[in-house]
Amino acid sequence: MTRNRYLVGFVFLVFFVMSFLTNILGPIVPDIISSFRVSLTAAAVLPFSFFIAYGVMSIPAGFLVERFGDKPVMVAAFVCATVGSACFALFPAYEVAVASLFLMGAGMATLQVVINPLLRVAGGEEHFAFNSAFAQLIFGSASFISPWVYSYLVQNLGTHATGRNWLLRLLARVTPSTLPWASIYWIFAACTVVMVVVTWLSRFPKFKRTEEEQAGTLDMYRKLLRNPVVWLFFGCVFAYVGCEQGTADWISKFLSQYHGFDPHTTGAAAVSWFWGLLTAGCFIGMGLLKIFDSRHVLIGFSVAAIICLTVALFSPARISLVAFPMIGLFASIMWPVLVSLGLNSVAEYHGSFAGILCTGIMGGAVVPLIIGRLGDLFGLRAGMAFLYVTFGCVLSAGFWAKPLITNATIRAKKAVAEPAS
Repeated sequence: MTRNRYLVGFVFLVFFVMSFLTNILGPIVPDIISSFRVSLTAAAVLPFSFFIAYGVMSIPAGFLVERFGDKPVMVAAFVCATVGSACFALFPAYEVAVASLFLMGAGMATLQVVINPLLRVAGGEEHFAFNSAFAQLIFGSASFISPWVYSYLVQNLGTHATGRNWLLRLLARVTPSTLPWASIYWIFAACTVVMVVVTWLSRFPKFKRTEEEQAGTLDMYRKLLRNPVVWLFFGCVFAYVGCEQGTADWISKFLSQYHGFDPHTTGAAAVSWFWGLLTAGCFIGMGLLKIFDSRHVLIGFSVAAIICLTVALFSPARISLVAFPMIGLFASIMWPVLVSLGLNSVAEYHGSFAGILCTGIMGGAVVPLIIGRLGDLFGLRAGMAFLYVTFGCVLSAGFWAKPLITNATIRAKKAVAEPAS
């Protein structure tokens, strides 16, 4: 099939919007707690409602795509996200937030299932690896940008700057003056409405999905779920996403509570740099994976992440402010390494196994909730110490994983090229 540059650009745009909506939860947690006067546990229910949608929707979304096709499912996903964003923007209350975030999460989970196969076809199979890496860069850049947008809105809405900016004037009319941070959901609603229109007007190619991209049958899932290795990798993916979201969701609140940093500025910036360094770490990891076995890279990065977590939790303010974002740098390669090790550890049904692994994204729902509950009982520092358990799970995979195919390295290529004397 001829390469379709428009669709490649469209998929990159979808990645950007998905990340822009998904990773704002961390910066707004302190505002949720203060505005709605809720406990740490109640605040953690919000990311729970968002990420539990991945557990609910990841596998069913694959069946929906096979039944209705990519375009209708993507339009429905963006409509779902629009409804979720608009509901909270119109009725900013805690109970509404729980339901609206579930709708937004369901939309994002569905999009996640559609866009990777679409990128393979639109960009060409020979360019898929490069395009996937570039898509992750775009995903990370949106995660870096969204906290700065939030910070700008909170600092300027309702001030003298509002009169000079048409967007701020408009947002001021529709956002309660006591909840300036809720204005970000009007931005989300506008973005998803635009994406509904763009998706509807776009022309999608007809293509056949490979085995890795098909939802599979119920019998395939039954066979996979009898395999202990499948459960081990599901647990590790669950733990990794828990590490990622459990760190990002609570950075701002921790820095505010223990070190007195302003969550609207310094806290939001720390979350932004966490995502920025997570993106940058992908490039470092890609280079190391060309030199070392992926299991050894996973062990090294996991140990470094645990050291950074320790420094972040128990060091003085300025050191903690640097150490938290550094966790992102070392968490960067965990997702791709775990997924590749998992898929390379089973001989068949890779498409169905990928669906099971994607269901593990609901770890981003459960772990922040556990941290919040422990934080209410013993303090947030003790709650965030639960991340030692999840990072430990990820670290363990570097020791017990036995893939059928190991990652190609420069050393391995040299060994093949040089015959034994």
